Amino acid sequence: MKDLLNRKQILVRPLITEKNTALQEQFNQYFFEVNIDSNKIEIKKAVEKRFNVRVTNIKTLVMKGKQKSQFTKKGRFSGHRADRKKAIVTLHKEDKIDLFGQTE
Repeated sequence: MKDLLNRKQILVRPLITEKNTALQEQFNQYFFEVNIDSNKIEIKKAVEKRFNVRVTNIKTLVMKGKQKSQFTKKGRFSGHRADRKKAIVTLHKEDKIDLFGQTE
């Protein structure tokens, strides 16, 4: 099953927030939302291949989906959001990822 995932399916999107940007500048760490079935080895290979960088460390965490309820004219509906997986990727001190496509 793991062989079916390619690099585009492993990395869903980069997560860009104010806190993530501060960690990026201070510790050279980048945050990505990844496929929930992927493991650290697959994430490392995908990041190294896609961005041509050297990965030194990866931390992953699964964020459980929130319980949601909605009120409409026909009644109340409840459900929950899907679970998500985040990866915190630490790069070698000489490497950088340009998430915005800007060159200096």
